[in-house]
Amino acid sequence: MERGNVLVIGNSGVGKSTLINTVLGSEVAESGFGSTGTTKELKIYESKEIPFRVIDTVGFEPSFGKQLMAINSVKKWSKSSIKDNTKINMIWFCVDGTSRKLFFKTIKNLAKATTMWKSVPIVVVITKSYSKPERTENIAMVEEVFSDMEKFNENLKAIVPVVASTYTINETTFVPPEGIVELIDISNQLMPEGIKAGDNDVYNFKLRRKMALAQSIVGFSVTSAATVGAVPIPFADALILGPIELAEIKGLAQLYEINRHKDSSPFVDSIIEIGTVGAAAKLAISSIKAIPGLNIAASVVNAVVAGSIVAAIGEGSIYVFEKIYKGEKTVEDIEWMKKVMENKLSSQFIENVGVILGKIDKNATPRDIAKMVNTIFVSMIKTK
Repeated sequence: MERGNVLVIGNSGVGKSTLINTVLGSEVAESGFGSTGTTKELKIYESKEIPFRVIDTVGFEPSFGKQLMAINSVKKWSKSSIKDNTKINMIWFCVDGTSRKLFFKTIKNLAKATTMWKSVPIVVVITKSYSKPERTENIAMVEEVFSDMEKFNENLKAIVPVVASTYTINETTFVPPEGIVELIDISNQLMPEGIKAGDNDVYNFKLRRKMALAQSIVGFSVTSAATVGAVPIPFADALILGPIELAEIKGLAQLYEINRHKDSSPFVDSIIEIGTVGAAAKLAISSIKAIPGLNIAASVVNAVVAGSIVAAIGEGSIYVFEKIYKGEKTVEDIEWMKKVMENKLSSQFIENVGVILGKIDKNATPRDIAKMVNTIFVSMIKTK
């Protein structure tokens, strides 16, 4: 397959490496945290499944001298790449969504570094777009900056806010991945004819990326549930899992674009009801608590049950949402969905929990418990 080339450029710490890993679906680029970038030279990454390579550049550092070095390194590489016939087909300008006051300066610097490519399409990727209310404002600010740059304004083809990986706010709150599939779609569409992948190939790749991102949402949710479940109160009565389950289900629904379907709210609400206060969930909890011979602290049992309930709901939600995304079912198929979700909380669920309780150490931490629950439940999703 002939592949295009996407140049990825941005300040240090903007999240380029995490973005590349998420887009390609593998840990090819070293990622890290802080203001100092992890990419010390230009590196080229690719996947056999998508029609473009990703060229990761050295990150721009805060000081003027280091910014100048970064600009010059890209310019130097760009001259040699032309000699080597490495054609750049697209540029991703990565800007930090949490630092919009720096948008103007950042984009100006990125433009300086890429002046060699006078007519190459530019996609601005707003990383770390954790706040939905600020996304619209951030997009408007990017448009304003480009409107002041005549030479580059015509090259701007799209602005995509993204959350490259599940972002943890606290023990029970997170921001799900967003914008990755849209970025893959746009990048493929902007590739020259003869390079862009067929619709079916891209569709299948997107399905696999959605599954991986969905598993990350469920994994975080299970850890949260095990943490809050390890309390000396009957959590089934306290409904303390409700907020976690709600965030999990809505995050998965967003990932699979369920809201694009008219009247999708009753469908999603029914899943929430089954998981939080439904008869199936209550029966499952009662059945587990009745397992004879349990010689484990109540907090450990609670954590296992809490994590398992959330894992089963996540597993079921992924299954039904993917069916809708693929067009095999619709949001009107509520009765079908209820049977699927109730099945996830039936005998197989109780059996899985029994296995976990039989293996878990009596001194296990919530994180240990979550890891085992994810191994039993989340790994099952891959086999569907």
